[in-house]
Amino acid sequence: MLMLSVISVFLFVSVLIGGTVYLYLNRRTVTQQRIDRLIKPVQIEVSSSLIRKDTPIQEFLTHFGKWLPTNKKDTHTYSRILTSAGFRKETVPVFIGGKIIMAMILPALYLFIYALPKGALLNSMTSLYTLGLAVFGFLLPGLIVQQIANNRHTVIFHTLPDILDLITVCVEAGISIDAALVKACGNPLFKGNPLTEEFKKVSQETRAGKPRSDAMRDMAERTMVQDVSAFVTMLIQTERFGTSLSKALRIHSDSLRTKRRQIAEEKAAKTAVKLMFPLVIFVFPSLFVVLLGPAVIMLKDVFK
Repeated sequence: MLMLSVISVFLFVSVLIGGTVYLYLNRRTVTQQRIDRLIKPVQIEVSSSLIRKDTPIQEFLTHFGKWLPTNKKDTHTYSRILTSAGFRKETVPVFIGGKIIMAMILPALYLFIYALPKGALLNSMTSLYTLGLAVFGFLLPGLIVQQIANNRHTVIFHTLPDILDLITVCVEAGISIDAALVKACGNPLFKGNPLTEEFKKVSQETRAGKPRSDAMRDMAERTMVQDVSAFVTMLIQTERFGTSLSKALRIHSDSLRTKRRQIAEEKAAKTAVKLMFPLVIFVFPSLFVVLLGPAVIMLKDVFK
C-alpha cells in the first residue's frame, strides 16, 4: 500500500512539473500574439480539375499493375489505347492491374462456384477451363477499352463537320481561330462531347504557351481519328501558306459531310444483304408452316 502511494505521488508530481515546463517553454509574448493576429495564414486552394487524386480502387489496381513488368513499347501501346478511349496516360498501371485482377477473379469464381461444389477440381477439363478463363480475363479489359475507343471515334467523326461549321461562321465573322474554338466548344449542343473536350485541351495548352501546331498534333495523336488528323494538317498548312482559313474550313467541312453521307448510303445498301440471313432462318420457315400447313393436313386426310 505504501509503495502504491509513493508511485501515485511520483506520477502526480511528474505530470505537474512536465505541464508547468511545457507551458513555460511555449509561452508567447504580447508582441508575438499581436503579430500572429495581424498575419493571417495564406491558404492556396488548388482546383481538383488540375490535380486528380486516385481513388482507393485505382490505387489498389496500381499496386497490382506494378507486379507485371512491361517494356517501353507495351507501355506506349497501352497509353495510346487509353488516351484514344478518353483516359489519362497515367492510368496505364491501373489498366494493367485490372488485367491481372480479372485474370485472377474469373478462374477463382469458376473454381469456387462450379468446380468445387461438384468435386471436379482435379479434372483435366477444369484445368483447361481455368486456363481459358484466365486468358479471357486478362484480355477482357483491353477489349472493353477498345470498344470504348471505337464508340468515341464514331462520336468524334459525326460531330466534327458540325463543329467545323460553327468554327467557319466564327472565323468569317472576324474572330481568331483560338476564340472560334472556344466559342464552338461553349455551345450547349456539344456539351460533354469528346471532340469539344479535346478542343478545350488545345485552347488550354495554347494559353499556357504551347504552339498551336504542336497542340493540334497532340490532339490528333490522342484521338487517333483520321479525319481529325486531316483537319489538323489542313489547319497547319493554311496557317503556314497564308491561304483563306474560312474557305479551307468550309471546303473541309463539306468534304467530311459528303464522306459521312456516303458511309450512311453504304450501310443502307448493305442492309438488304444482312437481312437475308434472319429472313431465311426465322421468317421463311414460319411462313412455310402458315402457307403449307393447311395443305399438308388436307392431303393427309385425302390419303387416309
